[in-house]
Amino acid sequence: MILPIVAYGAPILRKKAVDITPDYPQLDKLIADMWETMYASSGVGLAAPQINRDIRLFVVDSTTIFENLDEEDKGKYPDEPGVKKVFINAQILGFNEEQWTYNEGCLSIPRIREDIIRPTTVTIQYQDEQFQTHTDTFNGITGRVIQHEYDHIEGKLFIDYMKPLRKKLLLRKLNDITKGKIKTDYKMSFAK
Repeated sequence: MILPIVAYGAPILRKKAVDITPDYPQLDKLIADMWETMYASSGVGLAAPQINRDIRLFVVDSTTIFENLDEEDKGKYPDEPGVKKVFINAQILGFNEEQWTYNEGCLSIPRIREDIIRPTTVTIQYQDEQFQTHTDTFNGITGRVIQHEYDHIEGKLFIDYMKPLRKKLLLRKLNDITKGKIKTDYKMSFAK
């Protein structure tokens, strides 16, 4: 089932999410709905707070980015061909010092894209759908998508990394999103 995406301005997007256990109600269905919602929205990642759940769960499919790269960009990224994974109860263990800039967007903040600086590599501990624990290191675009989605379960948004002046210039657009004065190709839920 395709779920509505929570729009910027909703308090849940600023709340730190909580861990879950294997007995979380209908977890398999929730994960399936998150995949369906993400793909229907043309996203490459989706976190539970974006569908109004305050739990530490997100899904990432960076393979779609690589499938859609122009021929001249293929082979440029170390994480090609990407990954498709579920992350439950994730905790970032560390980053490398090297950083890079990449243009990011967010399903909860439609029509706004900005160049954001993030570490090139992230090490994260998480559980999969069977609650098996993994510790993996991701880099390139995949590492970036994971950092972006992880921020959602920490109550952070990509716009928090912008310089104050740039964010101030976008204030009207952000307010329009909060008030529901935007149109998207996917279902959205706006703060009341």
